[in-house]
Amino acid sequence: MTKKTIPVEALAEAWLADSDIRSAYDALEEEFDLARQLIRARGAAGMTQEQVAAAMGTTQAAVARLESGRVKPSTRTLQRYAQATGARLKISLQPAEPRSRARG
Repeated sequence: MTKKTIPVEALAEAWLADSDIRSAYDALEEEFDLARQLIRARGAAGMTQEQVAAAMGTTQAAVARLESGRVKPSTRTLQRYAQATGARLKISLQPAEPRSRARG
């Protein structure tokens, strides 16, 4: 029996063609972006999760949760993470993409 492999990109493209899945995915964009930024800062600092945790005075599991995007950290926690990794926390508000308005 031969197993057929499907590239993850092809699966993602097929799933995201579904408007319900696309909406749910888009709703999580900011959380995914924050997780990417945290991981990028840790990588730029050349640190492990354990090292970041020690510098923050927390556990490796807490750092893993932050980097997973499953939690919504406080600004204080983000500031501690930034300090631990030698980064600077900068929070900004960006203009939202225009929403189509129903005309009646």
